[in-house]
Amino acid sequence: MCGIFFSLSTSKPTPSTQETCDLLQKRGPDSYKTHTLQKDITTEDGVSPPLSYYLTFTSTVLALRGDHVYTQPLVDPATQSVLCWNGEAWKIAGERVQGNDTERVFNLFLQAVDNDRTKSVEKMAEAIASLSGPFAFVFYDAVNSRLYYSRDSLGRRSLLQGFDEDGNLKICSICDSASADCFKEVDTEGVCTIDLDRYQGPSLSVKELCQIEIMPWSSADSPPAGHIVCALHLFFLNTATDAKTKKKSIQPMTTSLPTEQPPALTTDSPFVKELESKLRQSLELRIQGIPEPPGYIASQTAKTAVLFSGGLDCTLLARLAHDILPLDEPIDLLNVAFENPRVAAAAAKANQTQSTPSLSIYENCPDRLTGRSAHAELQETCPGRTWHFIAVDIPYTETLAHREKVKRLMRPHNTEMDLSIACALYFAARGTGTIQTTPSPSHPESESQPQIYTTTSRTLLSGLGADELFAGYGRHSVAFTRGGFASLIAEIDLDVSRLGSRNLGRDDRVLSHWGRETRFPFLDEEFVAWVLKAPVWEKCGFGLPTPASEETAGIDAEKLALRLVAVRLGMRRVAREKKRAIQFGARTAKMETGRSRGTDALG
Repeated sequence: MCGIFFSLSTSKPTPSTQETCDLLQKRGPDSYKTHTLQKDITTEDGVSPPLSYYLTFTSTVLALRGDHVYTQPLVDPATQSVLCWNGEAWKIAGERVQGNDTERVFNLFLQAVDNDRTKSVEKMAEAIASLSGPFAFVFYDAVNSRLYYSRDSLGRRSLLQGFDEDGNLKICSICDSASADCFKEVDTEGVCTIDLDRYQGPSLSVKELCQIEIMPWSSADSPPAGHIVCALHLFFLNTATDAKTKKKSIQPMTTSLPTEQPPALTTDSPFVKELESKLRQSLELRIQGIPEPPGYIASQTAKTAVLFSGGLDCTLLARLAHDILPLDEPIDLLNVAFENPRVAAAAAKANQTQSTPSLSIYENCPDRLTGRSAHAELQETCPGRTWHFIAVDIPYTETLAHREKVKRLMRPHNTEMDLSIACALYFAARGTGTIQTTPSPSHPESESQPQIYTTTSRTLLSGLGADELFAGYGRHSVAFTRGGFASLIAEIDLDVSRLGSRNLGRDDRVLSHWGRETRFPFLDEEFVAWVLKAPVWEKCGFGLPTPASEETAGIDAEKLALRLVAVRLGMRRVAREKKRAIQFGARTAKMETGRSRGTDALG
């Protein structure tokens, strides 16, 4: 995980604000560096003084790959080309990347740089096409004076762009506070590129210089590699240049309808068995070989933590992680619960009429109840593993104390729902709570005591993406009821197609603030493509006969294939858990009285 800042100015080098710099260092505490270039443009008449522009690159680094910190920005001494990279290239050209990926990506881009400007663009597009994994980057091809920047098509890393009040272009992992209203998410529809050798008249402004062109991602029905994929706009190399771009991660969904009644899904169905294998492969890429984090103590602290509500998706990842990681390596489960004043007031009123004390306001949170239950089932199913259940309890006063910081991080998102979700993610990723100590061998009957504990893990696992791929939302059931398989397919396709344009950038800005990187096994490109190729009736149970099996009785149709994987792994209670949005499970929604809606803008 890294923080990126880039600026382009025609007057002087323009660094980030101090506040932005501090926030970038929170994302990447292991390294901080700034690199500045000045480039002169010769005027067309050859008489006027040359025009200049200034490029400023800043990177912070959270080192999670390789055996040492690779300081960024990377600068090529031969060409002066520059890379700021925030990503995980799990594979390049289909081959798994061992060790650090940043230098591999930089060398890949440098090999694409060509003195022939047209060939250089085509080779860069091909290089980006070979990357598999989440990323955001800024790359300056100094040979051809061309800038490239992009997020992956699923939008798993944050990257924002905008022009500040002085007209300077800024590209950053977070909003630069001096011009927050001007920033927007970098589009996930392709690679942005700017030809900085373009001359526009006797004087030069950044906006005149920044004719931003897009190389769109190709789709599954595009011509194969080596053929024309897209034509760019008028200014692009001043020709109708064709460039091959990265094959789009979100492949078209299979829309076939059943010609007869599909069979019931069972734990022995071929798709369910292969699903377990594919998910395991995706997870292995993301949790094997993680270096020891600061403060790590073997067999006592963790390298891997799970954003853990106790629901199906996150618990399934925890259960599979148990099979992959060494048995003596603890796994941390981060479970967050909030004091919601409205709920607390109602609970206090109810307690006055009860003769027996109720659970605390935190222990009575829906996600805490499911989290405790799922933790117990993991302990039963995975003997020998140390599971640290970290109860992250957030008083209302603490929510208020951090509210402005969370709003700052999530910008340009600015609704009540954004804040409710962002607060839950922000405090969960901080990773500080209490754990129950294990009774000593000499006093096994002694009651365990809670201790303050902060996870050492810099790697967080999230189950995001499962609901979109496997029909986990209530609207999927509504769609099937309304129009059968055809309507269900359309609804899932809509959800999947807009993954890249929704909220992953916001989540990345909030989660990364604590110097931790979130990884999404359900959003692995190969896994997503494989799931989307499968018929819809193999992924969920809508319209399927109910199998006469005790082990699958009472299991919901939503995400049925994943639920059956959980049953296969011994997690029968978790397989029956209902879907619950994080803002309701952790009780961050509607903390204040009033009639505000989730879509209302914050004041």
